[in-house]
Amino acid sequence: MKKFVQIAFLLIGGALGLVFLPPLYELLHLSSNPWLDNPYVSVALGALLLFTLSFAFSDYFVKLISWMEEVLFKIPVGDLLFGTLGLIIGLIVAYFLGFAIGSVQILGITEIVPIILSFVLGYLGFRIGFRKRDELIQLFTLRGSNAKKKAAEDAEVLEVQGSYKLLDTSVIIDGRIADISETGFIEGVLVVPQFVLTELQHIADSSDTLKRTRGRRGLDILRKLQDERQTQVEITDEDFEDVQEVDLKLVKLAKKMGNDTQIVTNDFNLNKVCELHHVKVLNINDLANAVKPVVIPGEDMQVVVIKDGKEHNQGVAYLDDGTMIVVEGGRSYIGQAITVTVTSVLQTSAGRMIFAKPKDD
Repeated sequence: MKKFVQIAFLLIGGALGLVFLPPLYELLHLSSNPWLDNPYVSVALGALLLFTLSFAFSDYFVKLISWMEEVLFKIPVGDLLFGTLGLIIGLIVAYFLGFAIGSVQILGITEIVPIILSFVLGYLGFRIGFRKRDELIQLFTLRGSNAKKKAAEDAEVLEVQGSYKLLDTSVIIDGRIADISETGFIEGVLVVPQFVLTELQHIADSSDTLKRTRGRRGLDILRKLQDERQTQVEITDEDFEDVQEVDLKLVKLAKKMGNDTQIVTNDFNLNKVCELHHVKVLNINDLANAVKPVVIPGEDMQVVVIKDGKEHNQGVAYLDDGTMIVVEGGRSYIGQAITVTVTSVLQTSAGRMIFAKPKDD
């Protein structure tokens, strides 16, 4: 990069020498010299002068370019693209306004106002393009949809496209989201933040065998979602460097993306945090509990008591879907298949628990 900067200094020095040295010769009364009257000499002198200065200033320019590279690499491509488009539009508007003002022959106006307009409108165009990028993307998306769909179907299509589902690490590792998505019960765009992917990669690279297996499973689930899902799966680079916790980053990102954004999780604690922040959340465990067979108090069922419970004389059995059944007075029936009567059902986001007692009792 240092050589590149020095070559740039050399070329710029030649151009400046060609433009500014001849007037300087006339000012110093040296224009009569046949050597200095040659434009190639002016180019050579300007290039030599600036190339000599490059040895003193090239290191600073290299540091400046490196700093600008780091800043630009951190900016998402969408932000940079729409900011640049806004800058170009602002400069075009400034050019036409300056052209119109140039026809007004007022001292100072013709020279100063176009420069001020270029700075002000260029800056405003960049800021508007940068801040309104999401609305511009939606606008282009909506126009493309309107051209392809009938007027009667547009409202439904737009509603689906405007709905975003943020996936957290736990629901990706869990894997059930892929099966639910394949059935078509989840609408809209599935969004996976880059910081969630980074956490998955750390888990997949863990020295612990169980964690490594869970992390790799999560990455496989993401690949399955991208390959099999009919609607869109997006990965966003949006991040909040001032926040360390992944759950809080998800909450802030959901708020930033709009009121229609929902977080998909099976983390009970994240579910509560979302409720405190008034962020919509879809809990996979709630969905699993909702589709389980309904058990009514007083209903009889056949179970096998497999172990004793925490309280005195309790037994524990399980349904085929993993629901735990606490059998009061069932300790003496361990290892036996018995008929029990349901007494009550406790259902929360963390799961469902059924309390029962042997029918004979």
